[in-house]
Amino acid sequence: MLVAGLALAGCGVTAHSAAPAAGSVAAAFKGSPPALASLHAQADKLLSGGPRAFHARLDGLRGYPVVINKWASWCGPCQTEFPAFQVASVKYGRQVAFIGVDGKDADPSAAAFLHRFPVSYPSYVDPKESIARTIQAAIYYPQTVFYDSQGKPTFDHAGPY
Repeated sequence: MLVAGLALAGCGVTAHSAAPAAGSVAAAFKGSPPALASLHAQADKLLSGGPRAFHARLDGLRGYPVVINKWASWCGPCQTEFPAFQVASVKYGRQVAFIGVDGKDADPSAAAFLHRFPVSYPSYVDPKESIARTIQAAIYYPQTVFYDSQGKPTFDHAGPY
């Protein structure tokens, strides 16, 4: 259902932000479980720490499905699909964890991209794709990997939604 929702949310979308208003985001996330609330609290942040920090975060999200989206500011298809993640991450953010992985990018460019397309979750910086390699996502841009609530990868989608 989430995959279909992401796909439908991206149909016919141009590269314009679809970020919900701050008030509606706050209302949507009111009462979120602590593990998911910690993601919401880091909305639009670029996090460092490499694979170790990324996998520690994944471990802390056990019990929830996780959507990992690898993107880059220079990637045209990433710009096209980001509005779908802006909408889906708010719609499903009380039940599903969303995490970004910003690959092969410069931090100022990535920060400007997130300012243009704000999302309700953080992204880990991955300039050498060391995180992407650990989740078998080092080839395509964008690429989305879905993990089940037990922490196992269950689906990999190469290309934009």
